[in-house]
Amino acid sequence: MDILLILPIVIAASFVGTMTGFGTSTIMVPVFLFFYPAPETLLFVGIIHWFGNIWKLLLFKKGFQWKLILSFGIPGIAATFLGASLMFNISTILLSRILGSFLIIYVIYLFAKSSFKIKPSLHAGAFGGAVSGFLAGIFGMGGAVRGLFLTAFDLPKAVYITTAGAIALIIDSTRLTTYFAKGARLEHLLLWGLLLFIPASFLGAKLAQYTVNKIPQEHFRKVVSVFLFLIGIKLLLWPK
Repeated sequence: MDILLILPIVIAASFVGTMTGFGTSTIMVPVFLFFYPAPETLLFVGIIHWFGNIWKLLLFKKGFQWKLILSFGIPGIAATFLGASLMFNISTILLSRILGSFLIIYVIYLFAKSSFKIKPSLHAGAFGGAVSGFLAGIFGMGGAVRGLFLTAFDLPKAVYITTAGAIALIIDSTRLTTYFAKGARLEHLLLWGLLLFIPASFLGAKLAQYTVNKIPQEHFRKVVSVFLFLIGIKLLLWPK
């Protein structure tokens, strides 16, 4: 796959992933699976995703809420390790379709009951972290589940994005270590191309920051919900 084709994909995926808190892997993984084996694809996308989370923390650093981050992140570590280990042994098509159906139903409910909100708590955060971590480990797309739980909390924009980034950073560090330990490696083009792809991911994140600042807080959850709905359709109809 040519570097000039990869660069716009990285920028677009980073833009969506930063603005919504998820979507980087959902955009990149299906494309790269046409050209690379699953372990190499998930390792490469995971690296871009890891840096994308760093950009979230730098660009939206005023939104830190450590209690929420830890309640998601700690259960997510163990669940990610389990999911990343299973990734080499199971098919994810059925799981993708189940997740896609659930996301679609959730968004429809959210628009029908716009006042719906879950109070952030240790138990809610732990459950969301465990589920999203497990799914992130299996097929690199656990961010949508994370977004589902965080939209239910109806958090301020900066808190939502920073929390999603911090949690994903913990989970990505775990799954990348597991992928590497299991033997996943990057070919030379992808490895040396990271010198361009990582700055490109920052460009996408910076564009997302500008866009988020233009979205009124009262409309932000709806914007994220629309992306959840699109991800749900993709996972349901095109699970690979």
